[in-house]
Amino acid sequence: MAARIVWGTRCKQTLQSLLRYGRFYSSSQQSQLKWSYVHGQSDVSPRGITIGNLLQERVEMSPEKEAVVFCSQNIRKTYSQFLEEVDKLAAGLVSLGLERGDRVGIWGPNSYEWALTQYATARAGLILVNVNPQYKEQELEFALSKVTCKAIIVSEKFKDQNYYEILRDVVPELRSSTPGDIKSHRLPSLKILITMGDNSYSGGFKFSDVLGAATAAEYRGIMDIQRKLQFDDPINIQFTSGTTGVPKGATLSHHNIVNNSHFVGRRLGYHTEESRICVPVPLYHCFGMVMASLCTITHGAKCVYPGPGFDAGASLKAVADEKCTALYGVPTMFIDMLNHPDFDQFDLTSLSTGIMAGSPCPVEVMLQVNEKMHMPKVTVAYGTTENSPVTFQTMRDDSLEKRTSTVGRPLDHVEAKVVDEDGNMVAVGTRGELCIRGINTMLGYWDDPEKTAEVISTSRWYSTGDTAVIDKDGFCKIVGRIKDLIIRGGENIYPMEIEDVLYKHPKIKAVQVVGVPDKRLGEEICAWIEVKDGQKFTEQEVKDFCKDKLARYKVPRYISFVKEYPLTVTGKVQKYKIQEAATKELGLENILS
Repeated sequence: MAARIVWGTRCKQTLQSLLRYGRFYSSSQQSQLKWSYVHGQSDVSPRGITIGNLLQERVEMSPEKEAVVFCSQNIRKTYSQFLEEVDKLAAGLVSLGLERGDRVGIWGPNSYEWALTQYATARAGLILVNVNPQYKEQELEFALSKVTCKAIIVSEKFKDQNYYEILRDVVPELRSSTPGDIKSHRLPSLKILITMGDNSYSGGFKFSDVLGAATAAEYRGIMDIQRKLQFDDPINIQFTSGTTGVPKGATLSHHNIVNNSHFVGRRLGYHTEESRICVPVPLYHCFGMVMASLCTITHGAKCVYPGPGFDAGASLKAVADEKCTALYGVPTMFIDMLNHPDFDQFDLTSLSTGIMAGSPCPVEVMLQVNEKMHMPKVTVAYGTTENSPVTFQTMRDDSLEKRTSTVGRPLDHVEAKVVDEDGNMVAVGTRGELCIRGINTMLGYWDDPEKTAEVISTSRWYSTGDTAVIDKDGFCKIVGRIKDLIIRGGENIYPMEIEDVLYKHPKIKAVQVVGVPDKRLGEEICAWIEVKDGQKFTEQEVKDFCKDKLARYKVPRYISFVKEYPLTVTGKVQKYKIQEAATKELGLENILS
């Protein structure tokens, strides 16, 4: 319930000020919080609508307003133009035999085709599976197999990734397959390949051909589908490490991600101001897909995509050229933009707000973003893929101290509590595990009820695995991670996966991977390796071995060859001691201070 307010001129002004952010806290929660439980109270109801219907609603409101701009592709579309092409693609996908609930993977960097696919799958009732653009063969096969993808849409190339060649290594049958009828031994569910770009590939359809494949009746049929879809239907699968183990497919509904975008946008003031968002963050991740792209329909914001991947110069140019009002990024991206040699040549005065998330923000960086980038109202957000993703976010007018030492207060309609090892709620200011419950919590991990039950209780509390402290005003500070998850430049990395790869090398006897501090990325990867007797091994050999089997961001930066590991009495490796020792040996103790 909202606070009880006695109506008057001053109260009215106060209420209007608070409503600009879409939520407010009761006085008891602000000053009398005793237990580590907070609730994102709100006077604004959640949206009970599907993505497809919300897009239609937005088009009817502003058909000629620009919706998206892809700078490197020289593409800009109004809402009406965007919906027309979205429905052409949706109808084309249906014409290939895809049906409601089928999983469709998308693999590649940011592009207009990516955004079209996001909305087209939603309009067709298909479940979009976000595949990390840096995945290698083993990672790709696992993801597509886990969720039994029936189709995949892929880019041609990006940096050192040749997507078709990697896919062909997994599905060699592509060489002799008829488009639409792939017969793969390793991925028996995969039937359809669609490739972006101008080139044709064996076993696949061209994206442009699918756009024009549907009949007029199939095109009109997309409108009929909208009446059948429900907002609680699963619509998106995003792979995440969670807190440990192999990747799991967090399954999100229309309701999850529409409302996460809706309330994140309100906290940024998108519902009251004309907003143009610069989006250098990847669309495959919740940051780009939910917190940016979906704001196009939840708030009518124009999304500007500088290029396929992050480039500091391209991002600054996009802000200046398109007069963007908001800018997103992990702290690393802001650091790179601030240090760009031509930084002073870009006019950034149109900026005022944005989101910094993914890892802690150093105070000096926040100060420079506020002043040099003209973003005094930039917010800090925290969340997990399993929670669509944002659960905590600062307000635009929170103090510098709150925006650098905390992740803010809960998003509207989100509950949070901190518990001890026995699951009991702790007193305010006490460390414990952060748990989340609300409209943003995922449906579950795809086809993995056991893993789902490990993190979501019968009362729907999601255990984050993060150690946190909630203060008396409801602000949350993340102080550590219960598990070994490494966050490098906003990317979640689980050591076990890297360890599993390294264990396959014939020279390695044992390996332990930990995260160590890094000024630019937040954390870097350090591997402690025990080599088999009589073997010689070099750091470069280790890195070369990893580069062939892991995405680049998972390759260890630091490598130490050791004879033993710190162990408990029962023989368990004490990773926190490895982390402490590695940090000291590398001279990184004060790097984040």
